[in-house]
Amino acid sequence: MSVDPAKQGISGVRRASRLSVAPMMDWTDRHCRVLHRLLSSETLLYTEMVTAPALVRGGALHLLDHSAREHPVALQLGGSDPEELAAAARLGQTAGYAEINLNVGCPSDRVQSGTFGAVLMKSPALVAECCAAMIDAVDVEVTVKCRIGVDDQVPEEVLPEFIAQVGAVGVERFAIHARMAWLDGLSPKENRDIPPLNYPLVMQMKQLFPALHLSVNGGVDSLDQAEAFLEAGLDGVMIGRAAYHQPADMLCAADRRIFGGTAPDTTPEGAVQAMLPYIEAHLAAGGRLHQVTRHMLGLFAGRPGARGWRRAISEGASKPGAGPELVEAALLHVTERCAA
Repeated sequence: MSVDPAKQGISGVRRASRLSVAPMMDWTDRHCRVLHRLLSSETLLYTEMVTAPALVRGGALHLLDHSAREHPVALQLGGSDPEELAAAARLGQTAGYAEINLNVGCPSDRVQSGTFGAVLMKSPALVAECCAAMIDAVDVEVTVKCRIGVDDQVPEEVLPEFIAQVGAVGVERFAIHARMAWLDGLSPKENRDIPPLNYPLVMQMKQLFPALHLSVNGGVDSLDQAEAFLEAGLDGVMIGRAAYHQPADMLCAADRRIFGGTAPDTTPEGAVQAMLPYIEAHLAAGGRLHQVTRHMLGLFAGRPGARGWRRAISEGASKPGAGPELVEAALLHVTERCAA
């Protein structure tokens, strides 16, 4: 897939962020992003979080690997050192990413120990300094993904002050996960579910900062819900686990419903067929089938034959010699049920 130049500039990426797939550790790798791009040509995709120290000190530039077919795609960075983040952002721009996003939302212990992620909600001045350094270092847009607050903070007080300070240095686009992060007492998994969602607060931020581009994240599990947020005045919607576990439901109609496209909606069956050459190339380069197909398990969620599809892929993809023919055979569980 060639890269549309219109999707590469700031305005193009900002348009794409009307709907985006959240950065998710261990999930939104390059294989997942290729699959999602086959389902939607417009939706903005994000990498997994890549730490600035890994790139700058560790030289792990392979973490930036991606293909042109994934665009528009953004790089999410984790870190808290302005100079290091600036250097990492330059590496990301050189690698071809259309946006650099700073993680101020991840609640994992590993992230806390490195003084970045959600714990940075306590240090808006530092976040502003980091963002200013990245903005000076690159030509692509620098954005922030944050929580509404952490631990004993009062979101109604903390979030507007955070946005004001970080926005003052030139950040114009924020994705706000509408939950607190409880760093003391909850696991990262629990932090994705237990803190209650506060969508009204995110809506209030749009009223307070009308010039900023604000996306809501957290708990969005349908295109109906995404459309409702956009109609209510938000600039974008970022979807997470629903896009991974039910990718067809969230992405196949997105180009038409969210972006006003006129092309026919994509189908999961079509995506499977389109993935076969990609899988062949991955295997020829020494990869394993399960590295790709693990992201495809939810393609037919809720459809007749979905269980047979998942079982065939789960049980067979890790076996030595497994290849595209396994995927084609697994697809029969769906297509034959539909034809019956």
